[in-house]
Amino acid sequence: MRRDVIHSLLVANRGEIACRIFRTCRDLGIATVAVYSDADAGALHVREADLAVRLPGSAPADTYLRGDLVVAAALAAGADAVHPGYGFLSENAAFAAAVQDAGLTWVGPPVKAIELMASKTRAKELMGGAGVPLLAPVDPATAGEDDLPLLLKAASGGGGRGMRIVRELGSLPAELLAAAAEAASAFGDGEVFAEPYVERGRHVEVQVMADAYDTVWALGTRDCSLQRRHQKVIEEAPAPGLDEGLRTRLHDAAVAAARAVGYRGAGTVEFLVSAEGRPYFLEMNTRLQVEHPVTEAVFGVDLVALQLRVAEGEPLDPVLPAASGHAVEARLYAEDPARDWQPQTGALLTLEVPDAPGLRLDTGYTGGDTIGVHYDPMLAKVIAHAPTRTEAVRLLAGALERARIHGPVTNRELLVRSLRHPDFAATRLDTGFYDRHLADLTAPGAGDPATAALAAALAEAVRATASPGPAPTPTRFGAWRNLPSQPQVKRFRSEPDGTEHEIAYRTPRTGTPEPYDAPGVRVLAAAPDRVTLELDGVTRHFELARDRDRLHVDTAGASYTFTALPRFTDPATQTDPGSLLAPMPGTVVRLAEGLAPGARVEAGQPLIWLEAMKMEHRILAPASGTLTALHAAPGHQVEVGALLAVVQEDPDATPVAASAPAPAPAPASASVPEENA
Repeated sequence: MRRDVIHSLLVANRGEIACRIFRTCRDLGIATVAVYSDADAGALHVREADLAVRLPGSAPADTYLRGDLVVAAALAAGADAVHPGYGFLSENAAFAAAVQDAGLTWVGPPVKAIELMASKTRAKELMGGAGVPLLAPVDPATAGEDDLPLLLKAASGGGGRGMRIVRELGSLPAELLAAAAEAASAFGDGEVFAEPYVERGRHVEVQVMADAYDTVWALGTRDCSLQRRHQKVIEEAPAPGLDEGLRTRLHDAAVAAARAVGYRGAGTVEFLVSAEGRPYFLEMNTRLQVEHPVTEAVFGVDLVALQLRVAEGEPLDPVLPAASGHAVEARLYAEDPARDWQPQTGALLTLEVPDAPGLRLDTGYTGGDTIGVHYDPMLAKVIAHAPTRTEAVRLLAGALERARIHGPVTNRELLVRSLRHPDFAATRLDTGFYDRHLADLTAPGAGDPATAALAAALAEAVRATASPGPAPTPTRFGAWRNLPSQPQVKRFRSEPDGTEHEIAYRTPRTGTPEPYDAPGVRVLAAAPDRVTLELDGVTRHFELARDRDRLHVDTAGASYTFTALPRFTDPATQTDPGSLLAPMPGTVVRLAEGLAPGARVEAGQPLIWLEAMKMEHRILAPASGTLTALHAAPGHQVEVGALLAVVQEDPDATPVAASAPAPAPAPASASVPEENA
């Protein structure tokens, strides 16, 4: 067989996966080429590559999804191979063919294999012929009460787009139309199919690796059941709680699936496992998975290096690598789980995860980078490997807890609580985990934000005293005078819950500020970046970092972010009651039918749809009333805080939250456009 030695590799992707592939290339002595959009001009994957080629524009459709531009970039940079990463063009058969037609080595499966698995309906037919266990399809035209509940899914794509759960037969026609319309919009293919919905099913998958010499490895199982919006959050290998008979059946089915399509390279065969332990084929992802590091840790392999070896025409070892221990991965997202997973943007000031044996960090960001609106909000993956599941979970939770992450709100606290949840510890896992437990997992914790706010106030007092230059002139506000010898007051607002803290302190002649009227609290040391307090005989340390008017406080077991508030409220900063503000930067994609000034609206009615970071968000009427102003129109780009509309509410109206993401169906396994989960 022909051997194609790779000397220079272009990665047709961005962020974390591009950086991860570059790491293996450096180890193998392969030169690297990045592509980047205008929004990614300063991104980490661009900084780490040997060469980089600009793709003009920022939207994925204009850049990373333009296969012609990516191939041209590879040729211009002198690359001799292309690795697609995951998401974007990674499962696009036309792109794979274009790469090879240009004389470049494709680091991925054969074009035919991609084509055969591209449609879920065709893939299921093929797998049924190969003896892979399937859920029996249901014809929506003849579905009856006994077929409920049904799961409607898009034949192409994933990420929850075009997916609906139908529990009432009367709603089936409308849900079919809605699912088809959403699938056509997202993937250019409105084909939708129906199958039984498995309540409390587990998402279990098998990593396969195949060469051109008929060797197919089944590299164990992974459990990816903890998902939000059909996107995975926590993954682990091996999947816990499966008996050996079920593991063998899953491995055999995955190998049969790979052989059925003449597969080569890395791929994943995904299954839904019922509560009774019956597996059903879902789909085959013809690419590397986001969660591949847990398999690498357990089997001691580099899957990217194996992909490159297979692409060069080399054989795999006929003997499967031995497995050892347990690995768990958590996806760290810039999002607010307590606000329906709303993605967050802005400057990422600090991203520091402890370095210890068994820990691994895969990221496309460093401190100082900016999280934009165009791409998936995943910041990093943190992976822990240990001899047992209990040890791996403990190691990962502790690392996340001690991490320093300053900037937008993240799901870090949710991850820690999920890993320590009794159901997770007892392997009571299924795709409805967050549906059942989200309220508890996002409820206020047992931490002490008031004491953290005190530490912030003391640090700010020291910073103000230590600032160079003449002493500030006391500020006068009418009869109130700010004198250093008298008790001073600082006000902070906790993020993201909005709780306000008012801290009183004074600075005695010793120069070290101390709390005012706070029995049981003693200041042992205070500096602008570190405060040590004794609280009822227990010494606690607080690390502080400042970014303009925001203060980040890290202490053992908890982290807090505060916004410093002015002593008095500026009336100019107030907004009119009923104002609907953009919760994030994004694009207005549509308005409610007939929405115009003077229109009557009802509390909770969706009025405006925004799209940001691959998700759609609804702006809801805060109360029943009349729309008195409308400043949004489809296609408009809006910044966070932009005024979209104003609702004048009825005197007896009941207020509701003004924004929410577009409703997502109940959890089921699927993939997302950029990462493909």
